[in-house]
Amino acid sequence: MSDAPRHIPLAEEPLSDRHKLGWGLAALVVAGNMIGSGVYLLPVSLASVGSSSLIGWLVAGAGAVTLALVFGALGRLQPDADGLPGFAERGLGRFFGFQTSLAFWTACLVGNVAIAVAATGYLGYFWPVLRDPIAATFCNLAIIWLATIAYIIGARTASGLAAVALAIGIAPIVVAVAAGVMAFDPQTFAASWSPSGTALVESVPASLAIIFWAFLGVESAAALSVRVKHPGRDVGRASVAGVLLATVVYVAATVAVFGVIPADVLANSTSPYADLAARVFGASIAGVVAVCAVVKTVGTVGGWVMLGGETARSAARQGYLPAGFGAGEHTPVANPLLGAAIMSVVTVVVSGQPTLGDQFGVLAGATSVLSLVVYAICSASLFRLARRSQARTIAVAGFLFACAAVGFAGLEYVWPAAAFFVLTTVAWLAFLRKSGPRVDPMAGDA
Repeated sequence: MSDAPRHIPLAEEPLSDRHKLGWGLAALVVAGNMIGSGVYLLPVSLASVGSSSLIGWLVAGAGAVTLALVFGALGRLQPDADGLPGFAERGLGRFFGFQTSLAFWTACLVGNVAIAVAATGYLGYFWPVLRDPIAATFCNLAIIWLATIAYIIGARTASGLAAVALAIGIAPIVVAVAAGVMAFDPQTFAASWSPSGTALVESVPASLAIIFWAFLGVESAAALSVRVKHPGRDVGRASVAGVLLATVVYVAATVAVFGVIPADVLANSTSPYADLAARVFGASIAGVVAVCAVVKTVGTVGGWVMLGGETARSAARQGYLPAGFGAGEHTPVANPLLGAAIMSVVTVVVSGQPTLGDQFGVLAGATSVLSLVVYAICSASLFRLARRSQARTIAVAGFLFACAAVGFAGLEYVWPAAAFFVLTTVAWLAFLRKSGPRVDPMAGDA
């Protein structure tokens, strides 16, 4: 850890505006980080819920918009805060800033491995050898290191990769929606409404726990606030615009796939949108859809590598991680290299799961719970920072939604997160409790 006193700022060389992101590009990063592996794989996971999962998408979308408003308000209140840890520290103190830093960084790394697993799964559409655990592990590692190299070249390179991947990745969804328009069968959609006959009051909460994985990334613009040109204005715009774009895509794609493929058939699919395209347009278009899915998942890995690197840099700046992770607004090469090394270890560890689907489920569940806890902390921070009742209402709504979503998650995902926070609390008490002065919440005009 740095020996510099907490009240002495690190020397910084501010980034020029031409190296920063406008709200449009930041919105694409937000949407690109969300419209990734979730939109391509979740129809299979939701097959048991059926087309009634549409309600879950709408509920999760409303919650994600609420959280986007939380981050937009935080961006206006604290435009100079360095990402989510900065927001948490400003409102709740250094202990919560430390917890947010490590939880979000860990979620970025673990979630990135999940997305790499999804990319490998779609590559297996063309090369069945990748279904072998050893071959799949090497492919996962190659994807992770490719994205890391892109981030080392520069943040704009990584964000540009995410934006290009979004444009390409939207293609399978456009094809799916077009197929749904052409071949939508109301009877198929209705028959798949609730395959198990479960009441909506039970199926919607169950689907919400699964669905919210697809909305992780709502905080992307806030996490990159230092690299956005006008954070006080543009973080909120980028967050809400990115969430709305993702929600429209998810709803349209859900209606399309459940309106063409019966739920019992969908449950056995490994590439639902490629299967949808094959049913309506033929095998050649299905192959194109699979290629686009691979490009999109790889691009999403690039976006999440950038988020992980920026979060680690911010943590080092605040004294939560060693100074080698970053100083000021600049990120040393050692930062992404260490992140890639940790992701490589996680990749090897989860390779013990028998299938790529099992690997993806374990990683996605753990990532969702960690991220939702971070969202709850940030919502609580907004409540303490805000003066106006509107902002406080948004904070309460965001906090309640995040807590409810954690409550809907399976215990197998909650216990690892609980163990994580116990360990980080012990680390705080042992090493960092007296490392800096108490932070008093500074109320803002929001």
